[in-house]
Amino acid sequence: MTSLLALSPLILVCATAIVVMLTIAWRRHHDLTATLTVVGLNLALAAQLLAWWQAPLDVTPLITVDGLSIFGGVLILIATLACATLGHAYLEGARGPREEYYLLLLCAAAGGIALVSSRHLASLFFSLELLSMPLYGMLAYTYRERGALEAGVKYMVLSAAASAFLLFGMALLYARTGHLDFAGLGGALASAGGDGWLLAGMGMMLIGLGFKLSIVPFHLWTPDVYEGSPAPAATFLASASKVAVLVVLLRLLQSAPAIQDAWFHSLLAVLAFVTMLTGNLLALMQQDLKRLLGYSSIAHFGYLLVALVINEGMAVETASIYLVTYVLTTLGAFGVVTLLSSPYGGADASRLHHYRGLFWRRPYLTAVLTVMMLSLAGIPLTAGFIGKFYIVAVGVEASRWWLVGAVVAGSAIGLYYYLRVMVTLFLPEPGMQRRDATTDWAQRAGGVVVLALAALVVLLGVYPAPMIDWVRLMAAT
Repeated sequence: MTSLLALSPLILVCATAIVVMLTIAWRRHHDLTATLTVVGLNLALAAQLLAWWQAPLDVTPLITVDGLSIFGGVLILIATLACATLGHAYLEGARGPREEYYLLLLCAAAGGIALVSSRHLASLFFSLELLSMPLYGMLAYTYRERGALEAGVKYMVLSAAASAFLLFGMALLYARTGHLDFAGLGGALASAGGDGWLLAGMGMMLIGLGFKLSIVPFHLWTPDVYEGSPAPAATFLASASKVAVLVVLLRLLQSAPAIQDAWFHSLLAVLAFVTMLTGNLLALMQQDLKRLLGYSSIAHFGYLLVALVINEGMAVETASIYLVTYVLTTLGAFGVVTLLSSPYGGADASRLHHYRGLFWRRPYLTAVLTVMMLSLAGIPLTAGFIGKFYIVAVGVEASRWWLVGAVVAGSAIGLYYYLRVMVTLFLPEPGMQRRDATTDWAQRAGGVVVLALAALVVLLGVYPAPMIDWVRLMAAT
């Protein structure tokens, strides 16, 4: 019974997926399918409280439920709820079947929840594939658009290559250590020393996980996939998918500290440095908001890598707080793109000229996007500032001055292109191309979602104590 309660969020998400599938087989009804999805996700979110009462608990040799898994699960469920709500508004005008989107979304969410609870390489791989495979369909869901089909195929091919690297790396580690569980693997690595096959295995695993996190030089797919895919699918990819992979990587480094050998530690530091600067520099001249947000996400995971590189002191707390601020801000920014493109009528309204003078047409959407850009830039009184402050603080605490310098330089570069987006919102131009959102967007649930996200971003920037207390509570569980 205890194990069932601990696994109740995952069970509820899987049960909701089954109910949605049977409902689609019985009768296609877009509103009913979306409602069932949202209800099931809310029940799973409430069930995280039941799981927390049982934590920490090793449910099976493959799965554990602790504070880190509950933290990751809550973020994934919040992101999935936002994507389901925004997807309902977006798909209203889509031709062909619309209900399968929610089934794919639920399957991907189940994979993410299982991934953050993994303590074994086998469950890591299976969960990662369960998370990735539905994304292939979600990214190409509006397949009549060439960009969406290209995004889905590109992500599928490159993700399959990354999975092959990951699986081969696991095989090498198992061949040399005889362990697949994180704890046993860490102990075997500590006693094995710098064996060449072990180094190759860890390198291949880093390539596989680096692709999922869009770490330079495994980032090239990110802007193309973000730009071409439907906005709700890109939202899930940029938020829930990244959270799941980052949390399991954090667990792996915590469970097997021997993985952070001197060369591996140095390699991660170099990747963090290059990722921060490359993501920000490539975003400078982008004319498409989704591509800009893609490069921005690359830079932000470079910042997060700083906490993983240090991996001591406040590193776990820092990574967790930064993930919270990143998820809320990313959901809000992509939510505006989704609503401006709703209902579906072809390619998304993501070019910057779609946003010229948005303030004069959609002031509430403009306010939300302005808050999100300020938060991504790390401006005080937004949640993004709290995340950046923690990253800089943990870098200073560990005396990693060159990484701190890269964070500051990257933030300064990022300020330029975030401000460029904000200025565009207030620049009307005669004869400009327009792609208006629906006139009743404020009555839609999606409008409520983005307004709530903007309020949260400001509230946590002004009063971050509840977020910090929650993160510390999860870290202590």
